[in-house]
Amino acid sequence: MASAHPLRDRIAVVTGASSGIGAQIARELGSAGARIALVGRDSQRLAAVAGELTAMGAEAEPIVADLVAASGPQEVVDRTLARFGGIDVLVHAAGVFLPTPFADTTDELLDAQWATNVRAPFRLTRTAAGHLKDGSSVIFVSSICGHVGFPNSSAYCATKGAVELLVKSLTAEFAPQGIRVNAVAPGNVRTSINAHLLADSGYERQMLDSTPAGRVGEVGDIAPAVAFLASPAASYIHGVSLLIDGGWVAS
Repeated sequence: MASAHPLRDRIAVVTGASSGIGAQIARELGSAGARIALVGRDSQRLAAVAGELTAMGAEAEPIVADLVAASGPQEVVDRTLARFGGIDVLVHAAGVFLPTPFADTTDELLDAQWATNVRAPFRLTRTAAGHLKDGSSVIFVSSICGHVGFPNSSAYCATKGAVELLVKSLTAEFAPQGIRVNAVAPGNVRTSINAHLLADSGYERQMLDSTPAGRVGEVGDIAPAVAFLASPAASYIHGVSLLIDGGWVAS
């Protein structure tokens, strides 16, 4: 029989944990028994998520850090080790989405998305790698934009395409050490990152018409998959990008 707490006493670092998908992933991992380092830039929202986890009996440490800053990754690793003594699961859920027509995509817009969506998780993984051991798991939150192209999203799609191949490259390098690297690739999910888009009834209708499942995703659709990939039940899963998109890409 599967354990009710498959991640009991595992130490998980979750970036982007102050809201949206990242916060829900933290809740899911906490309910599975993990001890969570919550990483984000908003101290009040991080404290609120930490309070939720504590109330449900999970151990949580809020870490206010800017992962784009040069010192950010080392700060996160150092504070996680100081509080918990190790790292077993690393979840990269922080991200930015700045949809813009290609002709209007400035270097600044390109660099901002690259810095948060690719460079920051690359550097945090590199900083944490020496502390990961056999049985550890690294999970990236990618996107359907890493699988198919979208208009007005060229820079964002480029970052998520990079994430997809980073997962595969790290798998080739880390799997012999017993470290698993995978991704989840959400479709259209209601979060603060796209709330302004879904507020447009025409946009939402277009999304619904393009999704065979007939609905926009919720953060609760994504988090259980991350908990599964982090668990021993996924011990032979390496280099996968799990689409969670209501059938969007398949159609």
